[in-house]
Amino acid sequence: MRATALKLQDFDFGDQWDNDVKDRWLYEDFQANQRWRTGWTSMDCCLYDPRDDRVYLGITSFDADIFKAYDRKKGAFVDLGYDRIRDRFDGKFHRSLALGKDGCIYAAVALLHDVDRFLDSPGGAIIRYDPASGQIARLATPLAQVYIQSIALDNQRDIIYCLCFAPEKLASLNLRTGKVTDHGLIGTGIAGMTQGENICLDDVGCLWCNWSLTRAWQDSPGPDAARLCRLEPLKERPTFLDRGLPRPDGSYGFVKAEAFFNFHDGWMYASGANGSLYRIDRRTGDATYLFTPIADRPSRLASMALGPDCCAYGVAGRSGRCELLKFDFKNSKYELLGRLADGDVTSCWQVHDVCFAADGTLYACENDNPRRSGYLWEIKIR
Repeated sequence: MRATALKLQDFDFGDQWDNDVKDRWLYEDFQANQRWRTGWTSMDCCLYDPRDDRVYLGITSFDADIFKAYDRKKGAFVDLGYDRIRDRFDGKFHRSLALGKDGCIYAAVALLHDVDRFLDSPGGAIIRYDPASGQIARLATPLAQVYIQSIALDNQRDIIYCLCFAPEKLASLNLRTGKVTDHGLIGTGIAGMTQGENICLDDVGCLWCNWSLTRAWQDSPGPDAARLCRLEPLKERPTFLDRGLPRPDGSYGFVKAEAFFNFHDGWMYASGANGSLYRIDRRTGDATYLFTPIADRPSRLASMALGPDCCAYGVAGRSGRCELLKFDFKNSKYELLGRLADGDVTSCWQVHDVCFAADGTLYACENDNPRRSGYLWEIKIR
């Protein structure tokens, strides 16, 4: 394995994060500071388009500069003209890039601001970008003032599902009719943030995410509060399952799913509990614990992608100690392929999304590094 850190921004705040910024600055402070506003970025999601050999990128930016691409032929980052439509409250594309059957790329806007700006902000828009013409537009804002953390596009039914925050809701936009459906709340905040990093469709078009109990008559929602939720195609009401991901140690309760995956083998998969992986029966919602690739230190597994060898790949670990994971889901086997670093100096902080290019190169989005801008990692597995 060989990894290269591709830099969109060469920004390093160093020790000033710990001394001046951490737990002190507000959203407005970052916007008012030109160095942070224009210099710091986080790579949040990626989508490879084989037609132009580009990796499209959703980015966190205090300057609302949230959409770029990496042109593999040029070996350079490309601006996509998001400044033509941006709103000052556009914080990022979190996990919300999808390729439509019309050839356009769809995305959704997530927030950075606090609730004191709720009534000032317009809400998360669905963005449509045409790679062929370069046209970009705000297609719709499904819920006023409410922003969107993740989308899943059902190309068969022309529906974009939206995982919203704040508040935590499910919504959908019918691209044929323009109809917006509010599918209701999935959490109340008592159990913390309910949602994981993404939402995901299974092979019959059911949408999978989390929901959580409230138990408002207690001082805690309980160890079994994090559960699985399924929304069937063309239904307005989700199915709130009474089960979730079992705890790896076998104790009573469930763990929150961090991310959902569909490897098209008839099952759904999810990560949670320090990057552990689970297999889910999509008919019943019963989940089986498989393994924890890194158990001796903090870890996560926010994204996986199918490789040319029909195995799934992702990046486990966090806080600058990340490793490439290979998962042979047909045989329930995994292996760690090595540390994700560019030389002896630059190490990957943590990874939020991954995608494969046509030649088998893996791209990984490094996000939320508090001291420097995140890199797009280019990984040659062989």
